[in-house]
Amino acid sequence: MHDDRSLVEARLKRVLDERIRPAVYPESVPLDVAVWHAPGEPVPVAEGLAAEPEPIAVGVRWGAPWGTSWFRVTGTVPEEWAGRTVEALLDLGFDENMPGFQCEGLVYRPDGSPVKGLNPRNQWVRVGTPVAGGEEVRLHIEAASNPVILDYHPFRPTWLGDKDTAGNQPQYTLTRMDLAVFDETVWQLVVDLEVLGELMAELPADAQRRYEILRAVERALDAIDLQDVNGTAAGARSRLAGVLSAPAVPSAHRISAVGHAHIDSAWLWPLRETVRKVARTTANMTALIEDEPDFVFAMSQAQQWAWVKEHRPEVWARVKKAVAEGRFVPAGGMWVESDTNMPGSEAMARQFVHGKRFFLDEFGIENDEAWLPDTFGFAAGLPQIIRAAGSTRLLTQKISWSQTNRFPHHTFQWEGIDGTRVFTHFPPVDTYNCSMKGSELAHAARNFKDKGRARHSLAPTGWGDGGGGTTREMVAKAARVRDLEGSPTVVWETPADFFAKAEAEYPDPPVWVGELYLELHRATLTSQAKTKQGNRHSEHLLREAELWAATAAVRTGFRYPYEDLDRIWKTVLLHQFHDILPGSSIAWVHREARATYQRIAAELNEIIDGAQRALAGEGDRPLVFNAAPHTRNGVAAGGAAPGQPAGGVTVSKRPAGGYVLSNGLLRVEIDARGLVVSAYDLDADRETVAPGTAANLLQLHPDFPNMWDAWDVDAFYRNAVTDLVRTDELTAGEEGVRIVRSFGSSRVTQVLSLAPGERRLLIDTEVDWHETEKFLKLAFPLDLHAERYASETQFGHFHRPTHTNTSWEAAKFEACNHRFIHLDEPGWGVAVVNDSTYGHDVTRSVRTDGDKGTTTTVRVSLLRAPRFPDPETDQGVHRFRHALVPGAGIADAVREGWRINLPERRVTGAREVAPLVTVDNDAVVITAVKLADDGSGDVVVRFHEAHGGRARASLTAGFEIADVTATDLLERPLPDAPEHAGNSVGLRLRPFELVTLRLRRA
Repeated sequence: MHDDRSLVEARLKRVLDERIRPAVYPESVPLDVAVWHAPGEPVPVAEGLAAEPEPIAVGVRWGAPWGTSWFRVTGTVPEEWAGRTVEALLDLGFDENMPGFQCEGLVYRPDGSPVKGLNPRNQWVRVGTPVAGGEEVRLHIEAASNPVILDYHPFRPTWLGDKDTAGNQPQYTLTRMDLAVFDETVWQLVVDLEVLGELMAELPADAQRRYEILRAVERALDAIDLQDVNGTAAGARSRLAGVLSAPAVPSAHRISAVGHAHIDSAWLWPLRETVRKVARTTANMTALIEDEPDFVFAMSQAQQWAWVKEHRPEVWARVKKAVAEGRFVPAGGMWVESDTNMPGSEAMARQFVHGKRFFLDEFGIENDEAWLPDTFGFAAGLPQIIRAAGSTRLLTQKISWSQTNRFPHHTFQWEGIDGTRVFTHFPPVDTYNCSMKGSELAHAARNFKDKGRARHSLAPTGWGDGGGGTTREMVAKAARVRDLEGSPTVVWETPADFFAKAEAEYPDPPVWVGELYLELHRATLTSQAKTKQGNRHSEHLLREAELWAATAAVRTGFRYPYEDLDRIWKTVLLHQFHDILPGSSIAWVHREARATYQRIAAELNEIIDGAQRALAGEGDRPLVFNAAPHTRNGVAAGGAAPGQPAGGVTVSKRPAGGYVLSNGLLRVEIDARGLVVSAYDLDADRETVAPGTAANLLQLHPDFPNMWDAWDVDAFYRNAVTDLVRTDELTAGEEGVRIVRSFGSSRVTQVLSLAPGERRLLIDTEVDWHETEKFLKLAFPLDLHAERYASETQFGHFHRPTHTNTSWEAAKFEACNHRFIHLDEPGWGVAVVNDSTYGHDVTRSVRTDGDKGTTTTVRVSLLRAPRFPDPETDQGVHRFRHALVPGAGIADAVREGWRINLPERRVTGAREVAPLVTVDNDAVVITAVKLADDGSGDVVVRFHEAHGGRARASLTAGFEIADVTATDLLERPLPDAPEHAGNSVGLRLRPFELVTLRLRRA
């Protein structure tokens, strides 16, 4: 027969668009609408409901950027609609192509009880089914006029990202405010035809099944009277029943659909708006759960649950009921879906501690999976942290965004730096906003890389970021493909149910070792430098506050600030969210973050000062408090004592211009350009700087990526570089050698110094930065032949190659480190340590003249200047501290990394302070000393092996121990109790092994 496939498919599209979909609401009457625009920030619900609104008509513009408008809609159900289903259609001016990125609303009844959210794909509110006719309708809408930041022409600079610069022009046009009859038969016909049409498009053009569907669709269209769609819809549906009832083949791919709404805790909106986005979405999802008996919804990020509890108690009551029914599922077990590259060891641990504890305290539920669909890559230390928190699984989707290499698995075991493995799944649907389209389901089945060994995958289903979550249309589509020939099968399941099935069918999946590097969004390691500095400094201040407060509590009865530390930790963890710490949010978010970090620093310094004064007592004896995990200058780790003087430092003029610094361990030559042309290790009789090069070299690159400005740096940025070698000033004094440079509209001031008795060159850099779309690097070309280098990550370090043999290695042209980078040849190495930067690159070249040796260049990333989403990213003054450490082994790199981040504190008092706990092996690094979270007064000590080898050590308490318990991160006992003799505990640690001990005081 003749091939009329395209003719029928085109007919289906037009009839659906122009006749059937409009017939879902065959009759409507307008509602009366009035509006009150709240001045300033959002107001409490009671105030919004009580405000006196003014009339507004459909077609009128409303909503200044970041404003809140309270609409009141009223009307009467026509008597003649008795016995029918009626809905209010409330279109605030939505663009259906932008769910989650524009205006939104939350509908309330007059008594203040929430009904559901309003979103671009969710504009209806059920009035009655059936109605009696004559009912009075009165609804209130709290509408947020959030401006569109990421528009159809994305990444264009905009001032809409901060309420201080956004202006007050109305953003939206009120589009429809009606009461309408809802014809469910027609709506069901729409879903039937959408499912079949989408499935048909994914089947092979010559497949029998495709033509069976085509003919059934044709018969259904023939049955529709286009002038009476409502009267003929049932007949049309009956002609589709056969093809909709054909079961899936036994080998069909099996998809576990999880209702989902990925909500960025801040991004193109401020934190305060996320509170409302979450309330709208949870109101939507609890309403959908009541309507759909098979539907299951999962929500991660304990912080977002806490916001609902605090700010929307009426919605919280509905959430708690749905959780008790097993239908609304806490997922992930983290405080927020954080970045995992940059948070420090303790912070990453506390993400799980606070997240899991919230769900345990509120619901008695423990999550077994980490749920991070949108995080920008995963540090190699994470598997151990997940396991130490009592979880065993990980889900993410973002790795599918990698530009260069396709990840080879969708289900696998991920092995971290210590050998810990977690069962990991990447949903092959390649989106965390699945809408149950046939194209998405077919892609998941085709794309799944573990065919033949496994057949289950997961599909997070629903509109995120304030798009309202899962819709009734998605649920209806899932019902039709539960068991449908030609389609993967779909069933609503919890994440735990999916993982149980996946693990059972795939007991020996492949193993991926090391970091899960995202080959995209590399610039998030550098953008918004002050946000990153605020995070790093807060992490270390929290360490100090816990250490000294615990020591003072045990020794002097000092009041341990449990509540304050809990609150501050949660604030720091919130700001590690994967669009705050990475620097990819609007200006408003980062402006508030800077202020928050300043407030946190003041609070923590007050706690530290109070604890240290309690410990030192009243007196005038100078004491040095050392919070680092290693002894320095004669002061024990975690203790306080007078510092020991070391040898002196000399500064002399260099014959060829510049200066020479020397302290008996290092001799550093700084030439007339202010560049380090020699850093000589006097003990090893070895030069650090590669011949013919100079270190401390600032380099400026153009930086205009193809897209995702604040997120991305593309490899071609390296094609052009300007070495900043012109010097405005070069002087020497007691502080060291001072260099001033100017370039473009910016100015850099550096101080290079040596300290007595220390083998490190300190580099303090102040940049008054006023560039646009530029990338600033600080380069150290080293005379080292190293095929790999180590960079610190959580609870250890991770090696990366310095070469680019494969596309996988070449793609890592910008990577993350914490406090140090270390390179070595057998017997001698170099470390570059920092106090607040993360991004870096390492390259190597072979010299073609002279000694023909290898130059390995480390470059730390200082600043960028993208214009989207914050057009003034990083403008202003920044301060950085780095150190070059010649002759460093990995132990030196670890020690110096801690030292530069935890400067000594000087206090006058009456007595020295002995450490609360000590360990006799520098390879064992204590990352936390605190009192137990349960208020028992027990001392909790967390430590890990830091050098990458096996370690034996004794941990000794400076107080009487009654009992020692090994615990997980949540301070719950583990089966194997460590042996202790008196106040000492013997330790045997595997490479990078993480241990938490709970010491009960006698």
